[in-house]
Amino acid sequence: MGLKFDFNNMMEAFIGDEGIKESEIDALAFKAQDAYSFVEKHRGTGWLQWAELPYNQADVVKDILETAARVRAEFKNFVVLGIGGSALGPMAVFNALCHLRHNEIASEKGLMKFYVEDNVDPERMASLLDVIDVKDTVFNVITKSGATSETMSQYLIIVDILKKKCGKNWAKHIIATTSESKGNLIKLAKEEGFKTFYIPDGVGGRFSELCPVGLLPAAALGIDIIGLLRGASVMDKRCNGSDPYRNPALMAALTQYIAINKGKNISVMMPYADSLKLIADWYCQLWGESLGKAKDLDGNVVHTGQTPVKSLGVTDQHSQVQLYTEGPYDKVITLIGVERFRRDVEIAKGAEEFKDVNFLCGHTMSELINTERVATEYALTRSKHMNRTILLDEINAETLGELLMFFQLETAYCGKLLNIDTFNQPGVEEGKNATYALFGREGYEAKRAELEAAPKKQNK
Repeated sequence: MGLKFDFNNMMEAFIGDEGIKESEIDALAFKAQDAYSFVEKHRGTGWLQWAELPYNQADVVKDILETAARVRAEFKNFVVLGIGGSALGPMAVFNALCHLRHNEIASEKGLMKFYVEDNVDPERMASLLDVIDVKDTVFNVITKSGATSETMSQYLIIVDILKKKCGKNWAKHIIATTSESKGNLIKLAKEEGFKTFYIPDGVGGRFSELCPVGLLPAAALGIDIIGLLRGASVMDKRCNGSDPYRNPALMAALTQYIAINKGKNISVMMPYADSLKLIADWYCQLWGESLGKAKDLDGNVVHTGQTPVKSLGVTDQHSQVQLYTEGPYDKVITLIGVERFRRDVEIAKGAEEFKDVNFLCGHTMSELINTERVATEYALTRSKHMNRTILLDEINAETLGELLMFFQLETAYCGKLLNIDTFNQPGVEEGKNATYALFGREGYEAKRAELEAAPKKQNK
């Protein structure tokens, strides 16, 4: 079994009165069944098209693998232009499955260097152009609408440079990942002849890593995308049932739902592996954007959700764990552990005279990091702070696919338990609309007037 989920330390039997009673789980069995039934009924349709991605992409995967082979043969650099799920997923998978110093060894190993431009900080774009030659670079522009301000501003900058430096062949440096049926980018792709991959209409950005959004960059880096999808299908099949004791993602969602109702409004994601560090970033968007909603499906004002926080073991044992073990009882801490690391380093001998150091000698770094994870789990449990552990037997494409699908299913189930629309993002749209108005975009005059009528700040 590649992934194990341990929720014992969320239970009253382990942490006392801050925990969940088994009777509370049993009393909510009907809601868990309803959440499971909702996902099963709608999977593959509407905004749940992501649930079928492990099964329905054979032709797409073949095209991606062929394109990735061509890209690796022709270019030295692969750059993603995207933001949100179009960036966080590719970055998380790259960080998890490639060498942790990938770009530093890429040239000598004959690998592509990989960059993701997920912000519009001008210094960031300038610095990218300092370290790549666009003639040796393919740019994967990812936006379903083709109207994402951040991504399209990057696109315009890069296309201008490509036209100046690459002449008539500039378009071969662009791969578009976008909607097949609507939006600006698909129109540009057809006009300019870009190689194009499609984002299914019912796959939102934060659920898009297992479609071409994430699969193409991964394949270009030589990652086993078939294994990634296979792992996702393994987890999906493990979650085939409405009994939370037999469906790990459903139990994860149900216990988080109960925790939220107990005032645990913060969800800390704490992987104990540098390779999984960016999984916490990806999770933060998935959990926060999906569950943070002002109204429920009945129109009631609820302001629900759980604030996701990213942390890294053991680094953040020295910056955050003090708060987690002795601070407010308002958190659920998720520890992610790895049983077998892909490489290990022995701690050398040489400090025999120092007993407070010598005890480490002869052990390995994997022993140390896993021992510290277990010790943190103990400290959290002893102080009655809710925590849970996800354990991977090792990190590979299949176990990572399991992990991604686990969190996606957990999110979908939890959204239904909270009776909110898991898949919209009205708060994000409000900020986008304000940006359009401030830039004078046509059609946003009323929003511009609203912004100009707002109270003026006084600077002192």
